[in-house]
Amino acid sequence: MVSFVATPIGNLQDVTFRAIQTLKEADVVFCEDTRHTLKLLNAYEIKKPLFACHKFNEREAAEKIADFAAEGKAVAIVSDAGMPVVSDPGNTVCKILREKGINYTIIPGACACVAALVLSALDAGRFTFIGFLPEKTGEKKAFLEKFVSLQTTLIFHSAPQDIDKDVKAMYEVFGERRACAVREITKIHEESIPFMLSTGLEGEKRGEYVLVVEGAEEKENVLNALSEKEHIQAYMAQGYDKKEALKLAAKDRGVSKSALYPFAIDL
Repeated sequence: MVSFVATPIGNLQDVTFRAIQTLKEADVVFCEDTRHTLKLLNAYEIKKPLFACHKFNEREAAEKIADFAAEGKAVAIVSDAGMPVVSDPGNTVCKILREKGINYTIIPGACACVAALVLSALDAGRFTFIGFLPEKTGEKKAFLEKFVSLQTTLIFHSAPQDIDKDVKAMYEVFGERRACAVREITKIHEESIPFMLSTGLEGEKRGEYVLVVEGAEEKENVLNALSEKEHIQAYMAQGYDKKEALKLAAKDRGVSKSALYPFAIDL
């Protein structure tokens, strides 16, 4: 059996009895960073052969996992923290196992995005997990445009060197919104810092962050009742050029600019 095992996101005690039992019974363990996983295994006096499975060798590792499974071996797959596959290596492994008809299961546990949502005190009724943003500013903003009209709380991952740029891009695309930066979850220096997108996150940036941002406000836009072409023309009549009118109409309708472009060609 192949098992994807959730591991602690900070405090080493945040691991389930079932996860420890699975690791103890595994014949081999595939992990994102062998040095990191060794600390967890040592803490629970578990000694197993370790194999690397990271974003640079995932397909090769998946083939090894499939071979071990075909031999009847018990394989455990972990990432450095939390659930494998979610913003971590493992998705390619899932696909290859499915293609080969090899069953796998999950051993659930700690989850950074859910923990951060609770710590943020923002609306937890509905939320959308987005993960890391693209690195380049243009791609970052274009990606955020897809979520500008979502009325669910948005959850992102952000590295300390990226967080200022990420927040700035969010403000430029979303406008003013409440947000919360959560770091060091379950650790001694756990922090949950509320802020407004316009002001940004102050202070020195340390550790990996989960950014929780409130969703769009529900509002009625009478322009949405118009046809796509009429919607764009309505903004052009207000003095906007075609490119800007297209952008505004797309934002109103919660669609990409490319989706509306065919309606603007002859304007």
